[in-house]
Amino acid sequence: MSRGRWHILRDDTVLTLARRVPVRFDLSASTRLPDGSRLQLAQQVRQDIWRALQGLKGFTPVVRVERVASGLKVTAGGQVAGVFPRLQAEARIAEVLEDPKNRARWVRWAQ
Repeated sequence: MSRGRWHILRDDTVLTLARRVPVRFDLSASTRLPDGSRLQLAQQVRQDIWRALQGLKGFTPVVRVERVASGLKVTAGGQVAGVFPRLQAEARIAEVLEDPKNRARWVRWAQ
């Protein structure tokens, strides 16, 4: 299923929001958040990850939200065409995922 130009892949516990299928994570970082709307959360995280890495040539964001016992496990990252500074890019994703203001906004949006 796609929404606009985005593919929304769902199963019982996992929702993946991606521009391209098959989904590929060349870089990623993860965090845990309280339970809420997986789609709303994925869309917000995708926007913030895109803003943080839009200067990374060939970057296509992917967000995977998995329902786990303690809430939601969010894995954000994506596909990159070409050579890129992997450690710096993953560190930037981790910064976005752990930012308290982002997390509070995402949780409010997903309720």
